[in-house]
Amino acid sequence: MGISERREREKAERRTAILNCAKELILVQGVEHLSMESIASKAEISKATVYLYFSSKEDLLKEICEEAAKLFHEHLKTFPQTGLKGMAAIRYLWRAYVELFGQSNEMIIVFQVRSFMNSWMSAISLESEDRSPYIDNILLAIKALIDECKAEGIFAPNLDTTTATRLLLSLFSIMVEQASRLPQEIRASPAIIEEMTNTFQIIIRGFAREGIEHSVLNIMG
Repeated sequence: MGISERREREKAERRTAILNCAKELILVQGVEHLSMESIASKAEISKATVYLYFSSKEDLLKEICEEAAKLFHEHLKTFPQTGLKGMAAIRYLWRAYVELFGQSNEMIIVFQVRSFMNSWMSAISLESEDRSPYIDNILLAIKALIDECKAEGIFAPNLDTTTATRLLLSLFSIMVEQASRLPQEIRASPAIIEEMTNTFQIIIRGFAREGIEHSVLNIMG
């Protein structure tokens, strides 16, 4: 490995270390108390070095969101291969969401960051400038599933797909934000997962076509 390649690798490793330190601090003290000084101290580097990699706290937080969106997107990469449609696909996506929530702190971190950066918003923004390519793909998948359920006669034909997508993303945000306020050791406990599932189930039933059997809408299959 040449000198230039070694330097690039070291830069990438330093950038990753800074991001990891920021995430650890967010989990312990919350986004509002995060500062470039505290990140520098945690990473055992100077504040000036942190600014070499990230021009501002906002720049760093956006990178964290992008990484988390990429992680969820990677987690769902196998989804198209399942061939699932409609409610079966929604059940699959919900299980993937719960699995990732239980295995990783990334969701806790990203929704804390989004809440901090968009505290003035009552719902998740779907505006293009607020999204990354990874989030775009996730949104398209959710919208497609809602439209499939409408076409199958499961969801109400007059359900607005964009509004329904925004509602689901806002629901995920609220549930994860509430979980983040709990002690870390019980954030992904069976009781919390059950509460999240029940809340999601209520929303899905709210989308339903009048007269449809509740058993058809069961997200646990």
